[in-house]
Amino acid sequence: MEHLDVFAVVVEQASLNKASQVLNLSQPALSRKIMKLEEQLGVQLFSRKGKRLDLTRAGEIAYEYALEQRQAERRFLQTLYEYKTAGRHMSLTIGASLTTLQTTLPELVTMYLAEYPSTDMKALTGKTHEIVMMVKEKKVDIGLVASSIDQPGLACEPLFDDHLCLVLPQGHPYLDREELSIADLNGLSMILFSKGTWYRVLTDELFHRFFIFPDVKMEIDSFEAIMRLVVTCQAATLLPRSYLHDHSSDHDGLCVRELPELMNTPRTTSLIFVKETHQNEAVAHFIRKAKAHFAGLSQ
Repeated sequence: MEHLDVFAVVVEQASLNKASQVLNLSQPALSRKIMKLEEQLGVQLFSRKGKRLDLTRAGEIAYEYALEQRQAERRFLQTLYEYKTAGRHMSLTIGASLTTLQTTLPELVTMYLAEYPSTDMKALTGKTHEIVMMVKEKKVDIGLVASSIDQPGLACEPLFDDHLCLVLPQGHPYLDREELSIADLNGLSMILFSKGTWYRVLTDELFHRFFIFPDVKMEIDSFEAIMRLVVTCQAATLLPRSYLHDHSSDHDGLCVRELPELMNTPRTTSLIFVKETHQNEAVAHFIRKAKAHFAGLSQ
């Protein structure tokens, strides 16, 4: 009923002449629209007495419906506007450890901005202990770290557990072995993540626990660079399962092997924040989206 809004204007102006001026239509064109609407509805909307138009009872019902539709359209447009502008006045600064910057942060930012596209979002990076200090000193609103943090004044929201995997280049002699253990890493040529990062701390703890002394060729703070150099240098490395899963299409020339000792040493990626900042709307939205995302992946 495309002419229902035109009909409502005629009722409100109580005159075809006035209504035609409001609608910027000629009076004959306006009359044709009203007649077409009456044909569609199968009722007479006006009783015409000379130039005077009086609503029939059917006209009154139609006008009431036209008002309801107008109000519904306004509510719809307002809701749509609020959705489109959600986050317009929100800002969010995230601190991400070097490892989460390369693994988890990109997908969380993409997911968040899809729903709150106008949020003013910034990111700072550093080692895990540096991110913890940034959160404490409120230099960032929320931190994303590959660890569980238990410190006074900070809330820690776990997202998912992960573990390291052994990554080997194609043609490596270890690929002929049906089973591998962490003991096989002793003396092995390896490229490791830079010292001071959480993954390197975990790696060094494992080596110390199992008395492993690898032949460390390089120390690099980029997963992507490590994957490229593993092939070039024909060395091995340890990378998180989550990163390898997210970059499965980039595995040309690489093979992934699971080691029991690594699988039994998981680490937890978490969000950390000063407890009162949970009241910050942007922080609350980010936590909710992140928890829902990883809860869905674990099902």
